[in-house]
Amino acid sequence: MKHSEDSLHGVREYATQCIREEANATLALIDQLDENFDKAVELMYHCKGKVIVTGVGKSGNIGAKIAATLSSTGTPAFFVNPLDVYHGDLGVMTKDDVVLALSNSGQTDELLRFIPMVLHMNIPIIGMSANPKSLLAKYSTVHIKVWVEKEACPLNLAPTSSTTAALVMGDALAVALMEVRQFRPGDFAQFHPGGELGKRLLTTAQDVMRSNDLPIIPSDTHLGDAIILVSKGKLGLGVSLENDKIVGLITDGDIRRAMEKWQSRFFDHTVHDIMTENPKTVSPTTKITEIQRIMHKYKIHTVLVCDKDRRLLGVVDHYSCMI
Repeated sequence: MKHSEDSLHGVREYATQCIREEANATLALIDQLDENFDKAVELMYHCKGKVIVTGVGKSGNIGAKIAATLSSTGTPAFFVNPLDVYHGDLGVMTKDDVVLALSNSGQTDELLRFIPMVLHMNIPIIGMSANPKSLLAKYSTVHIKVWVEKEACPLNLAPTSSTTAALVMGDALAVALMEVRQFRPGDFAQFHPGGELGKRLLTTAQDVMRSNDLPIIPSDTHLGDAIILVSKGKLGLGVSLENDKIVGLITDGDIRRAMEKWQSRFFDHTVHDIMTENPKTVSPTTKITEIQRIMHKYKIHTVLVCDKDRRLLGVVDHYSCMI
């Protein structure tokens, strides 16, 4: 019991060792990439049906995650437990599909009994295992080697480094396919419409802009009056229009800098003297992710929303984009 208590003092060291070993195992995958990886991506890219991911036990758990990642990044995929195939799930497979089979040893009996059914249907198999001489590798159309020197488990028994490596290789396949498909944020949003990221990717300027009681300040307004109008607007800015079109923008920052510059002569100046004549504008359909990019690039906190004729429709500020 005392030995166990003493061991508690080294838990951070144990964790560090585990993380380091799994990280090293992951990095070692780079040297294992070869033409088989290229062929696997090609098979999945040209697949007219679905990518069916399969595996047993821990490999099955990793396979389910890989299938979910593929599905959410533009490659239709789902996970099938090979044990369920014997009870009717074989019906979900078609000749247009591709099978991605995971097994660390490449010799898992339950998985190998599933392989003949796949071969009978002439469905390509992408095998993923640590053993390129295994039966899984032998019967695979393409075999991706995912080998680790040792498990992070101190007994070298529990699947740790090996499952992490398999997961990373699955991610590598998904990311490579994203690049080949030129998968973009808007595409991602279509697969994640309900989540926070999907909401941000689908929300546009017209969804979040303020369009009522906008602080319109004529360009010939004296700065003393402009201070009051900007304050009443509660957006920290004022917009100047000419023939209903945007001609300038002032912010509370512009006003502060003008006060420091001109001091007692501040009240002699007008909005025209300090306004930005070509403020950043966006269309009503601009995604808020793009608006955030513009704000970050130009170090601004607001953008004006206008139509193609530069007529002011609304204002989007930094806080409106925080959804």
